[in-house]
Amino acid sequence: MKILVPDVPFDLDFPSRLPDGGASFGPGGTDTVVAYAMNEPVPEEHTDADVLVTWSSPPKVVADAARRLTRLRWVQTLSAGPDVALKAGFGPDVVICSGQSLHDDTVAEHALALILATVRRIDVSLAAQREHRWAKEITFAQAEPATEQEYTLDGARVTVWGFGSIALRLAPLLTALGAQVTGVASRAGERAGYPVVGADELEAQLARTDLLVSLLPALPATRHILDARLLALLPPAARFVNVGRGATVDEAALEDALRSGRLGGAALDVMETEPLPEDSPLWDVPNLILTPHVAGGRPRRAAAFLADQLTRWRAGETPRNLAR
Repeated sequence: MKILVPDVPFDLDFPSRLPDGGASFGPGGTDTVVAYAMNEPVPEEHTDADVLVTWSSPPKVVADAARRLTRLRWVQTLSAGPDVALKAGFGPDVVICSGQSLHDDTVAEHALALILATVRRIDVSLAAQREHRWAKEITFAQAEPATEQEYTLDGARVTVWGFGSIALRLAPLLTALGAQVTGVASRAGERAGYPVVGADELEAQLARTDLLVSLLPALPATRHILDARLLALLPPAARFVNVGRGATVDEAALEDALRSGRLGGAALDVMETEPLPEDSPLWDVPNLILTPHVAGGRPRRAAAFLADQLTRWRAGETPRNLAR
């Protein structure tokens, strides 16, 4: 079995690495592991691969692989969301798995950083710093009884939309700071002690939300799901943080909500078009913090994850994180 892995700047080593760059894996040593340049089309001599591991390859490169790798049986993406692989055009018999769990720690950390930055108005302080101005208005607003609650997570009603493994890592961090966390997912119930509401209760939940955190994947059903109508349901002082996928947000509606003051603030690590174009209006929207899709950074413990996935595959078991 030939397995293609990307030439990434982190550990994807396999057992029994060979000097020529190949490797033998598993009982009998019948698997060959070949590294490929993740930003370039797969070389012709490797289009006979059975397994393709992807990480951060441009969509056009993944689509090219879907067209040319006709023997492919399995695509394992190291991204938390498999949206690029799902849209690439792989045949219906090709198994696609995501890298869910590989980014839980770092995405949760970055989400918390963005949450605290927008709640504590770090963007206002940084802007004032560049102007050599002492932003005393932040102090006054925190001391004012009518607005003091807007500057703290203690007692804040936080809704996490997309309550999967990342949310389960993030929620206790928010709880430790005094937030009241509620999840939104396809199925209502309770997860790790946190109440989770279904889609039928989303609108009512948004109306009682101080901070909305999106961890939604990019799927046809989630495209622009956070639109003007749902944004209008949030209280005017509410804040929004997106570390899921940019395509889930109607950015024009978000811009309008921020400029008009119908939304208190927002922080985005993901945008619909990335890199964000220089002429995008998002750069200059007030009360908006932007980071360049860095929440995940890199998959953690990817080598052990791949080894386990390959072991399951060779044993005829279903790999984890099956996307289709």
